Amino acid sequence: MKGKDCELAVRIDGKSYFVDGKGIDDFGDAHGKHGFCNAIGKAEVTGEIVNNRFKAKTITLLPEKKD
Repeated sequence: MKGKDCELAVRIDGKSYFVDGKGIDDFGDAHGKHGFCNAIGKAEVTGEIVNNRFKAKTITLLPEKKD
């Protein structure tokens, strides 16, 4: 996604939305090896889509699956 900087985003039903209410650094170092500027993770989210942005209430990261 194109944005101003490294911005937190979610993909819901195949469509991507920038997130309001939570920041990319809320989940650790955004520029670290597994940070969200460099990696994609899975999460359970609650909130609503307003004006093409996701207004997050909660974001809970799910553990990475081991191969």
